[in-house]
Amino acid sequence: MKLHYYPRSFLGLLLAGFTMVIVPLVAALAYSAWSTERLTVQSRSAVFNASQAARASRSLVDRIGSIERLAQQLSLLDDPELAVGYARVHRAFKQLAGEISQLPLDDAQGVALNRTVEQEQALYDLLTLSPRPRLEPADITARVDRLIESARDVLAINNRIVDREVERLRVKAEQVQRGLFVLVLFGTAVALVIALALTRYIARPIVEIDAAIRQLGGADFSKAITVRGPEDLRYLGRRLDWLRRRLEEFETQKNRFLRHVSHELKTPLTALREGAELLHDEVAGPLTRPQRRVVSIMRDNSVKLQRLIEELLDYQRALHAAASLEVKTVVLDVLVGEAVREHELAARAKGLTLEVDAQAASLEADPDKLRSVVDNLISNAVKFTPQGGRIVVRARIASGEAMIEVLDSGPGVPFEERESIFNLFFRGRTKADGGMKSSGLGLAIARELVEAHGGHIAVVPGAEGAAQGGHFRVTLPRRSARALADAA
Repeated sequence: MKLHYYPRSFLGLLLAGFTMVIVPLVAALAYSAWSTERLTVQSRSAVFNASQAARASRSLVDRIGSIERLAQQLSLLDDPELAVGYARVHRAFKQLAGEISQLPLDDAQGVALNRTVEQEQALYDLLTLSPRPRLEPADITARVDRLIESARDVLAINNRIVDREVERLRVKAEQVQRGLFVLVLFGTAVALVIALALTRYIARPIVEIDAAIRQLGGADFSKAITVRGPEDLRYLGRRLDWLRRRLEEFETQKNRFLRHVSHELKTPLTALREGAELLHDEVAGPLTRPQRRVVSIMRDNSVKLQRLIEELLDYQRALHAAASLEVKTVVLDVLVGEAVREHELAARAKGLTLEVDAQAASLEADPDKLRSVVDNLISNAVKFTPQGGRIVVRARIASGEAMIEVLDSGPGVPFEERESIFNLFFRGRTKADGGMKSSGLGLAIARELVEAHGGHIAVVPGAEGAAQGGHFRVTLPRRSARALADAA
């Protein structure tokens, strides 16, 4: 048997599930923050280096302008102050070149920078020789022009490097953006998969508890109730199983009691009926008229008592049946037609007209229980409708509900009895045609079965001035209460 690990409490299970769902999202968020921070650092470094290189390159070109001016002056004048100023500018040039060399240069930029430094150093060495040779201004100008050209090459290469860094940062940003998008999709998908798996995992004990409650509601006490999950839900499962055992005991005791009562009542009642029949048949000798009347009373009441016992047992079975509906698709006209055919002989014997007006519509219900309801209503109408009367059975769909009606031309139901007529063992003032007294169980059973379907049964009051007669209406949802509960 596959084992499942659960925390000790349902709250712990929910917290663990929430943590597992949030972990991939937090990981994606942390990676996104790290990637963004890394891109920010790289961008800051690249921008700083590019700006430093551009500033130093421009300063280098500016220093070459000063070198050109001082070199032209030194070539013509032998002034110590000019030599000191030139040495200061030379040192500043060397310092700027050193700063540029510390930057991340490529090979072409390094070559251009070294060439520029070497040309500047050669010019400086030439102008500071002692004794200094005579120099022509054109020669100084040519050297300075070559120096300026090299410096401009450094500046141009720096500009290209800046553009390259900007492009590299753009590409890197797009890569990070695509990576974050993919990461968000992947993290969300992982979180959803984990959430779905955890939903089934967390819902498992709840589904088992729901199934256990449905089992008890259906009066099925045969299967033990076991709930897997956290300790608090397993404890609830054990309590439900204890309730199942108690209900099973009560059900067994009730059935045993009914069997005993039925047996204890039927045995002497059978002897009483047989004795009454023997006396009525004058087996023990002829009877006088008063004696025959007493024997008839004994025989009739013993038959009524036996029928009451059987109907009481039928009512108990009906209560059990109402708790365990077997919902199927039912076609109204077919079900009503089957129920009507069962009473055609009884109706014909009384000269009754039995009419059916049923739609070919469908609903979800227990066909056997619903047929029993219609059977009870038709039987009740046949019983109370006088000789030559008329009974109409209708079935249709109205306002999204199934409606079954039974109308008769009998005495009807008094206004004050329209609610109590569905109570157990209630007997109204109206007597059945033929003198047979009602047991007060048929309509009570019908109400239990209708309400088990989530429907309603009632007596429909007749219009003022209309002919008297019974009118019973059963209203049922197109989908039964049990079907809706199962779908929940």
